[in-house]
Amino acid sequence: MASIGKIFKYIINTILILLVLLGVFVVFSFVPFPGNYKVFTVMSGSMAPAIGTGSLVFVKPLSDYNVGDIITRRTTDPKVTITHRIVSKEEINGQIAFETKGDANDAPDGEKFTREGIVGKVFVTIPFLGYPVAYAKTTPGLILLIIIPAVIIIYDEINKIKDEIRKKFRYRKAVATRNGNKNSKEVIEEIDKENPPRKII
Repeated sequence: MASIGKIFKYIINTILILLVLLGVFVVFSFVPFPGNYKVFTVMSGSMAPAIGTGSLVFVKPLSDYNVGDIITRRTTDPKVTITHRIVSKEEINGQIAFETKGDANDAPDGEKFTREGIVGKVFVTIPFLGYPVAYAKTTPGLILLIIIPAVIIIYDEINKIKDEIRKKFRYRKAVATRNGNKNSKEVIEEIDKENPPRKII
């Protein structure tokens, strides 16, 4: 039974760790990652097979970009970005203009833009991790994948702190009993009655 309990605890802890990591990715999808990386989810197959649907991409801004670079760029909708490959780079009216195309698409995107419209170049891609990150940004996903695990972790930490406090009280009780200090013993017994030790199953 003890070994089963340990295995169950290990599984729960592993799940909680994975959910914490997921929460970290969700946070860094809103704010820059250390090293000025940003995290985005790719929810279409336009860049297959280089980047599959549901992938998580790590993007970093550079001073310049070239044809062949996979970049994430802004669109007219501030909530939407496009991660495609640069297929042309030319000077138009004294400015460098770029055009992108999805590897799986037949034609370019049909929109030219300057470097200011580029968020950054894709450096790292993690397949499938974009699905849970995207779900965690929804209200049900936020509750299920972020809030509930956070409450469980906080509750567990509070119980650990309470257990440590009880251990200190029991130690003081043992010392008081050994020294024959009746008043201290009575006070500690009262505390123990108010805070009985938690049963560990």
